[in-house]
Amino acid sequence: MDLPGYVANKIGVPVEAFRLLLTLLAGYPIAAVYHKYIVERQKTLHHLYFALCGLSLCYYNYGTDTYHSLVAAGTTFVLVSFLRSSPLLLLAINFIFQMGYLLMGYYYTASNEYDILWTMPHCILTLRMIGFGFDITDGLKKEEELSKDQKETALRQAPNLLELLAFAYFPSSFLIGPQFPYRRYQSFTNGEFRQYDGYMDAGLKRLATGVLYLAICQVGLSYLPDGYFLSPEFAQQSFIKRIYFLGFWAKFSLYKYISCWLFAEGSLMCMGFTYKGRDSLGNPDWSGCSNVKLRLLETGNTMQHYVQSFNVNTNQWVAHYVFKRLKFLNNRNISYGAALGFLAIWHGFHSGYYMAFLMEYMIVSTEKQIESVYTKHVLPTYGETLNNSKIYAIIYFVTLKSYNIVYMGWCLTSFVFLKYERWITVFGAVNYFGFIYMLIWACMFNGYRYFLKKQPREQREKRAVPLTTKQATD
Repeated sequence: MDLPGYVANKIGVPVEAFRLLLTLLAGYPIAAVYHKYIVERQKTLHHLYFALCGLSLCYYNYGTDTYHSLVAAGTTFVLVSFLRSSPLLLLAINFIFQMGYLLMGYYYTASNEYDILWTMPHCILTLRMIGFGFDITDGLKKEEELSKDQKETALRQAPNLLELLAFAYFPSSFLIGPQFPYRRYQSFTNGEFRQYDGYMDAGLKRLATGVLYLAICQVGLSYLPDGYFLSPEFAQQSFIKRIYFLGFWAKFSLYKYISCWLFAEGSLMCMGFTYKGRDSLGNPDWSGCSNVKLRLLETGNTMQHYVQSFNVNTNQWVAHYVFKRLKFLNNRNISYGAALGFLAIWHGFHSGYYMAFLMEYMIVSTEKQIESVYTKHVLPTYGETLNNSKIYAIIYFVTLKSYNIVYMGWCLTSFVFLKYERWITVFGAVNYFGFIYMLIWACMFNGYRYFLKKQPREQREKRAVPLTTKQATD
């Protein structure tokens, strides 16, 4: 048994998870060596350094399975080299190959758990290579044909193989993200971010925050382990305890992902890679690759807040390369559903992923309906009374926070337990409350809309008139 295996065994964690943690932390000494010995050298040495570091770390984790990622990156390079003059064909073959290879990997390695195998970094690489293909074809278009986002990522010139490998295996990002376009890597190696300071302090703060979140995760999950929710003991708790226990478990489970992202972001910051611009005080902002918005995550009250604050870069990637490119459908709901469907397929074949993203779509849609009713029909009539009531403010805060905790547990259940027979057991243990309450709301909402349509137009308009002239003009 090697040293990492021995240590992992002593502290009671899987050796694969411990190797992953060591690999994420390795980004910090890699950043230090880069700034001391590489940063002022010619760009070829930069590309070589990043490619070799990333490949070495990949081999450390997955051994000979590293060839899968080499095949994926090499195939995209060949396709770009030979099919660049046929953009649609390039996009189609690149997309089908990358997604097909990933899904085949899922098929042959699937189990009941979330396994740390070569498919984990490969799913990151899949998006990176698909996005790279889009950026190459965008670079063939006229400037006026591109959207604002596409202008920022389009590539007028294709990189060589070494540059592509350095981009694909960039340390601290190839394992779990974050995603970024080749143009960011290009700007970094061109030295465009070197004039700005503060990156080291920002990175070390992110590292410290990651340590804190990992500690909370470990302590929380020691009291509420995954297996507890499949046990008879959990089912025997009172209903209130069950839904709150599930909610807090979900919070601790999220912290596992968040801590890893914070480690990765911190090392990228220490590299000086993540420059975003100037903040409101005029200081350099190094949050350009942040994958989680901690303040919104901890203070938000809705599922939409979770979506906006969690796995930010992947969501931005899907928005840029999937959602916005379906604009021709002229239907935001269909585009949104297709984007979530793509995300579910990208995660794998487990039914839990599809249920999780279906729940996200349904809950976010329900939240928008509730907000619409509240702002259009409740506030115009009762807004002044409610806004001046301290008791209502307390009830409002407690209700939203409880909803935030409880429904996060419901949504994350299928994502973590993956197999139908596992997540349906947990759903049954909490009396399927997530389905029931959404069904009740759907009946009430559609019934209310039917009632409004049956009313004369004058009465409908009267309901929508604000309570006071001041409210109408604010």
